[in-house]
Amino acid sequence: MKVSDLRPNAAVDRIELDVEEVGEPRNFSSYRGQGTVATATVKDETGDATLTLWNEQINQVHSGDKVVVEDGFVKTFQGKLQISTGRQGKLTVQPE
Repeated sequence: MKVSDLRPNAAVDRIELDVEEVGEPRNFSSYRGQGTVATATVKDETGDATLTLWNEQINQVHSGDKVVVEDGFVKTFQGKLQISTGRQGKLTVQPE
C-alpha cells in the first residue's frame, strides 16, 4: 500500500513510510482516559500524510526513521489524510 492508495475512513493493511518531522507531544483526556499524542509528517514516493503517534510510540519515532504501520486506519483531519494505528494496529520502526 502507498500514500496515493489511502482513502478516508479506510483500513491500512500495511504501509511503509519515511518520517519527515515529529511534532511536539501534547496531553489529552477523553472518556477512555488520559494520554499523550503527537503527529508526524510522513511520506513515500507517492505523497505525504500525517501519522498519529500515541503514548509510547512518541519516544520510538524520530525524524529520518522509516516506519511500518500495520492494521491501522485513515481519517481526514483539517483536510489532510491522517494515519493511525488505533488500539488494534501496530507501528514498527525499521532498522537502518
